[in-house]
Amino acid sequence: MTVNINVKTTIFQDGQEEIIEGTAQGDFIQKAKSSYLQYDEISDQGSIHTILKIAEDEALILRSGAVKMKLPFKLNQRMSGNYEVPFGKFETTTVAKNIDLCYDNNKGKIDLRYDFSMQGAPSVGTYHLEITFQEEE
Repeated sequence: MTVNINVKTTIFQDGQEEIIEGTAQGDFIQKAKSSYLQYDEISDQGSIHTILKIAEDEALILRSGAVKMKLPFKLNQRMSGNYEVPFGKFETTTVAKNIDLCYDNNKGKIDLRYDFSMQGAPSVGTYHLEITFQEEE
């Protein structure tokens, strides 16, 4: 089903808080044990296609295009992924603190909170990804 999507990312880092928000149009698909949200966004680097797969206690963010990224999440477990931009590829680590999907009456919310680090460094910060979506009228 085609949905209107609002993406809000709050990054907590070094006592600072940064909020990044955006909107997109995409598709929400439910299968037996997993749900998928896919959409395209335009950034300074170019177009990025994002697929978010979410299941009971795990999630996966895949991005392709101007930015390539694979971020796997499993509740309270350290997971390895990668992030690739034109000037290099970086190993990433995530530890999910919360993975939640609520869906009812053609609208939903995904709430993903995780600690993030890159190249084995100590935590880069805590990320809170809130995605709300609603079926297009």
